[in-house]
Amino acid sequence: MGKLVRDRIPDIIRAEGREPETRILADDEYVAALLAKVVEEAGELHDATTAEDRLAEAADVYEVLLAVAELCGASIEDVVRQADAKRQQRGGFGGGVWLE
Repeated sequence: MGKLVRDRIPDIIRAEGREPETRILADDEYVAALLAKVVEEAGELHDATTAEDRLAEAADVYEVLLAVAELCGASIEDVVRQADAKRQQRGGFGGGVWLE
């Protein structure tokens, strides 16, 4: 079973003297793989135990978020504007509010 990887991973594998088996996904496959990837990366962020590891995993989530935005025909600035609007209406998550 394969998985979606960063664009340069095949080059890194080749530099190690191995030959990766790759293909470019069809649009519908890419959407499904990208959505699965965001769940995978969020799980890795959840499981990280140090601040350094959490930051690295957050960067991976961010990279997938960039791809999702691009897939929607949007930029990261569009995502930030959307987040800002939601924060204005509903608040953010910085307060640690837990609803019972």
